Amino acid sequence: MNGSKYNCEGMARRDFLQLGIGAVLGCGMVDLMRLRAQAAQAVGKVSPSQVNCILIWMDGGPSHYETFDPKPDAPKEIRGELNPMKTSVPGIHFCETVPKLAAIADKLTIVRSICHRDPNHGGGNHYMMTGAPTPVPVNCGAFVTFHPSFGSMVSYKRGIQSGLPAYMTLPSMTRSGGPNFLGAQHAPFVIGGSPNSKDFKVRDVVLPSSISDGRAVTRQQLRQTLDRMLRMAEPAAEDPTVSFDSYYRQGIDLVTSPKAQAAFDISKESDKVRDNYGRNDLGQRLLMCRRLVEVGVSFVTCYYGGWDHHTNIFKALKETHLPKFDQGVAALISDLDERGLLDQTLVIALGEFGRTPKVNKDTGRDHWPHAMSVLMAGAGIPRGQVVGATDVKGYHASENIHSPEDFAASLYTKMGIDPNMILHTNTGRPIQLVNGGKPIKELFA
Repeated sequence: MNGSKYNCEGMARRDFLQLGIGAVLGCGMVDLMRLRAQAAQAVGKVSPSQVNCILIWMDGGPSHYETFDPKPDAPKEIRGELNPMKTSVPGIHFCETVPKLAAIADKLTIVRSICHRDPNHGGGNHYMMTGAPTPVPVNCGAFVTFHPSFGSMVSYKRGIQSGLPAYMTLPSMTRSGGPNFLGAQHAPFVIGGSPNSKDFKVRDVVLPSSISDGRAVTRQQLRQTLDRMLRMAEPAAEDPTVSFDSYYRQGIDLVTSPKAQAAFDISKESDKVRDNYGRNDLGQRLLMCRRLVEVGVSFVTCYYGGWDHHTNIFKALKETHLPKFDQGVAALISDLDERGLLDQTLVIALGEFGRTPKVNKDTGRDHWPHAMSVLMAGAGIPRGQVVGATDVKGYHASENIHSPEDFAASLYTKMGIDPNMILHTNTGRPIQLVNGGKPIKELFA
C-alpha cells in the first residue's frame, strides 16, 4: 500500500473538492507582507485575529517514542531500537530521528500530555480535528464530521478575504476536516497534486484559454441578472442550489482576485529555499503552506499520512517518514521566523493518537490514545519548552494532563475565536463550540 494514502483500515483517502488558486507570487507582495508582519511585531500589535494557522496532520498516529518523547531508561521492548539526542535546549531530548527539529528546539513547544480514550482512527481523528468526541464509535475510512473542524470554524468566523478562502488543505482533506452543519461553503479548498512536480498546476483558478476576459464578464453579468429574478418560492434550507451558489461565488472570487492569483507559483521561490524544505512532496507542500498564510489564508492543513506503523516501525520512521518531516517542518518554522511571520502564524503537527509502549511481534507499535506528543510553535507561544510529561515508560500522560478539548480551546483562543461560543445546528439545536475545555496556560505568555 502507498504509505501516504492508507492506514491499517485499508481505506483510500478521497479528495473532497478539487479547486485551487494560482499564478505568480511576486517579490513585491512577499516583501510587503513581511514588512507588515515585522512592523506589527515591533510594536506588539499582532492580535489573535491576525494569527493564521498551519496544521500538519500526521494521519495514522505517530509514535511519541520515536519523535519527541524518548524513554531511554525503559526496557528495550518499550524504548525500541532508536536513541535519544540532545536538543538546543538543555535538558530536553528528542529521538535521534529528528535532528533538525532538535537543533531548533529553542523555537518550539512540545506538549507531551494530551490524551484521550478513543483507539480508533475515525474517532481519534474526529476528536483531534474538532475538539469534540464522536457521539458514536467510528472506526472506518469514510469521511465523517459530527462537529465542525477547526479549519471550517475559522472559515465560518473569518470568511473570504480579498478573494482568498479562509480554509485550504493539501493534497487531500482529512476525514474529519469538514464543516458539518456550518455548510458546504466552509469546506476546505483542496489543492491536489504534487508541487514538487515540474508540471504542477493548481486546477480551476484561471479562465480557460478559449474564454476571453470580456466574455467571462458578460457571462457573469447574465448569471447575476438571472439570480435577481423572483423564484416561484423561497428555497428550502437544504436546497442544494444554495451551496452551489456559494461555491460559484467563491470560484469567481478566486479567478478574479489579483491577490488570489498571486499565491501558487512555487517556482518563484529560490533554489536555496526549495532545497531547504526538501525536494519532495511534503517539503514542497509545506513551502506552499507558508506562501498561503503569507498572502492571508487563515487556516491551512497539510495532510501527511502513513504513520500507522503496526510493522517495521523503526526502519520506516528512520528511513522514510521522519527525514522528510524533520527537514520540512524545521525549514518551515525557521523560514517563518526569519521572515518575521512566526509570531502571527500558529504551526501545529499532530496525529490522532500515539503508539503502544510495547513493541509488538512484528516490530511495530499499535494504537495508543493514552499518550501522544504535539509539536507547536509561533503565535506567541513561549519557545523552548516541554509541557506536561508521560510516565517513565511512556504509558500514560502523568503530569499536567490535557484533553483534546483543552487543545481545541487553546487553538481557538490563539486565533481570536471564543471556545465557549454557542453554535446552532440546521435544526436550531444549540451546541457549545468546545465543551469544557480550557486553554493550556503554558502556551500563552
